[in-house]
Amino acid sequence: MNNPWLYETTLKGNLVTLAPLKREHTDALLAAASDGELWNLWFTSVPSSNSIGAYLDQAFKDQSDGRALLFVVIDNATQKIIGSTRYCNADTLNKRVEIGYTWYAKSFQRTGINTECKYLLLTHALETLDAIAVEFRTHWHNHASRAAIARLGAKQDGILRNHQKNAEGVYRDTVVFSIIDQEWPCVKKNLEYHMSRPA
Repeated sequence: MNNPWLYETTLKGNLVTLAPLKREHTDALLAAASDGELWNLWFTSVPSSNSIGAYLDQAFKDQSDGRALLFVVIDNATQKIIGSTRYCNADTLNKRVEIGYTWYAKSFQRTGINTECKYLLLTHALETLDAIAVEFRTHWHNHASRAAIARLGAKQDGILRNHQKNAEGVYRDTVVFSIIDQEWPCVKKNLEYHMSRPA
């Protein structure tokens, strides 16, 4: 890894642990993605058995180039890998980073998992790495993701029209959100409040 700002680390919460993603996690990631056949969601980028090789190749290249830091999401109760997330599009000079490529096995969605994962990543980025802003990006048509990002306390910066083109030649509009360093104390307090409430 060529970015001293993004260094390999493990982030542990009550529900989940975010551990460095390794090649040997391939089968466990595929098993997690199979829970709900997540690769069939056309507006996300969840790997299938056909695409996981290229998916991981690009992920590890981005990490090697210093643009990303990859994690698997481990359920603390079962010690099973239930998904993946990462820091990406890192701008070391300006200390900005995006949290993205996040997905969880279907049986762990709509639980407290996502809130705690984002809390761990935001805390590390804004308090340990001293980031000035953390971005989130999602597909315009991924309404569940947009709502989840807004619930975290992120504010919508704008929409990148015709931002990317997929393998089928279909253009994607990308919705950009962010949390900036000055907002973090209030956002953190709100997240801690929600995490402290019974499920």
